[in-house]
Amino acid sequence: MIDRRLLIHFDWTLIGMVLILASIGIVNLYSVTSNGESSGMPLYLKQVLWLFIGLTVMMGIAFIDYRYYLDVAYFAYSAVLLLLIFVLAYGFITSGAQRWVRLGSLTFQPSEFVKIALILALASFFKKAPGREGYSLRHLPFPFLLLSVPMVLILKQPDLGTAIILLLVFFSILVFVKIRWTTFLTFGVIGASILPLVWRFLKDYQKRRILTFFNPDLDPLGASYHLIQSKIAVGSGGLLGKGFMKGTQSRLGFLPEQHTDFIFSALGEEWGFIGCFVVMGLYFFLIVWGLRIAVSSKDRYGAILSFGVVAMLFWHICINIGMVLGLMPVVGIPLPLLSYGGSFLLSTFIGIGFLLNVSMRKYLF
Repeated sequence: MIDRRLLIHFDWTLIGMVLILASIGIVNLYSVTSNGESSGMPLYLKQVLWLFIGLTVMMGIAFIDYRYYLDVAYFAYSAVLLLLIFVLAYGFITSGAQRWVRLGSLTFQPSEFVKIALILALASFFKKAPGREGYSLRHLPFPFLLLSVPMVLILKQPDLGTAIILLLVFFSILVFVKIRWTTFLTFGVIGASILPLVWRFLKDYQKRRILTFFNPDLDPLGASYHLIQSKIAVGSGGLLGKGFMKGTQSRLGFLPEQHTDFIFSALGEEWGFIGCFVVMGLYFFLIVWGLRIAVSSKDRYGAILSFGVVAMLFWHICINIGMVLGLMPVVGIPLPLLSYGGSFLLSTFIGIGFLLNVSMRKYLF
């Protein structure tokens, strides 16, 4: 039986912001894909279907006390690792990447769920408070193992974008749980020293994306094409945009990946600066509200779990919008609640389910 107090303290503000953003995403997706020829279900209808699945899963997660997830954190993490291994063995290849698994008519991307599993595992590990000075290097071998194993498997797909998100979420959580400043400085020195080694292991197309970020004229019809067309789309929107279903860059096919990684570019073209400002404002309040939930949590585990989800959403939003505006290299990171993708939308709603879970229970104990 559901505790009536949970219904009294149900976080309608969080749900409202999420539903508004998801609705904007579906309307925008309809606009950029409705003129395309498709033999199956239109993409915007698939997104609606995934939206209802995500909402159902979110509510299921929200009404089970988040402390019970402590018992299954490492099991969920292990299950996702097995899925990543399965992808490398039996996943199918699309656009040169082996990231997806097909089970009957269902296609999903296991790497999207690694982010949630890592947050659960790290929250479980860091649930006990450190000493007054914080965690040192001797406390962190196991957390680094939790990070490195899925990162290696994901980079082999290859999926640089998801690997970057995992890394950023990991270090965000380390800052939140308090690590010693000497440890943080050590990480900075090690990170700077291995950058040349990281460069050697990047794929050729990944290196070209980074180089063309600094000089788009190096390859305007190749690696720079996405970035150039994205800037044209956003810039041509002006203050008020060209109007619903009137974006020429997106509807005429000049803007690549307009329904996934570059959905914000299509939004900017059709709704202009005002539309982008509204969406970014909604994201800002979503992040602030999530931080409020983390800070007001009644226990350390709930705080870390909430903050991890907020960090995941923040870095997705920051990198995607920076990418489409030419402020960051193109790395293939979707925009939460707006970009098309069933696995990504479902993992986002799972994270929001945990936020809702912690929010409802901050009054109970």
